[in-house]
Amino acid sequence: MFTGIVEEIGEIVGVVGQDDAARLRVRGPLVISDARPGDSIAVNGVCLTVTEPTSDEFGVDVMGETLRRSSLAGATAGTRVNLERAVAAGDRLGGHIMQGHVDGTATVVERTEHAQWTTLRFRVAAQEDGGPGLTRYIVEKGSIAVDGVSLTVTEVDDDSFAVGLIPTTLRETTLGERTVGSTVNLEVDVVAKYVERLVGFQAGTSQGK
Repeated sequence: MFTGIVEEIGEIVGVVGQDDAARLRVRGPLVISDARPGDSIAVNGVCLTVTEPTSDEFGVDVMGETLRRSSLAGATAGTRVNLERAVAAGDRLGGHIMQGHVDGTATVVERTEHAQWTTLRFRVAAQEDGGPGLTRYIVEKGSIAVDGVSLTVTEVDDDSFAVGLIPTTLRETTLGERTVGSTVNLEVDVVAKYVERLVGFQAGTSQGK
């Protein structure tokens, strides 16, 4: 479990493509400082399992499902990524509860600079089956994870949403580097998904299904 408070910006230093999978090598001296094989680290919001840790790097295996749902499919050596270790019991929950299970991607469609902050607007990728998109889980003033960063939604419509970024977020995460056309990972509030699932079951039961 994670909270969306990025600990450091790391770098992918190696990518090995496999059959419907990939093996990545990530440099992150802080997050790997106390990690052991089998520990979880969020890489741009994707929960991955540490393999072959060294003093400043670690390996991860990424299966096809993750590649299809996240921007890691386009990762190359040199790609900068947000890193966060799994939260320990008793730690402060500085952001919001996240699983590291990316729901899909979005594209930056607008970047607006203000005197002391920046607004980013994202268009959410359409669902392959033509069903309602992820914006049904996004609410104004609710929380959302963008590339593993816990953010507050400032606006939302049928296919896009906006967030405001303070200077600290721009400086200490990769969101400061995102421009129009950039692809980011999204994880919506898991509670909204559970509610939708339960309501669907109740509706089916009430109709005798």
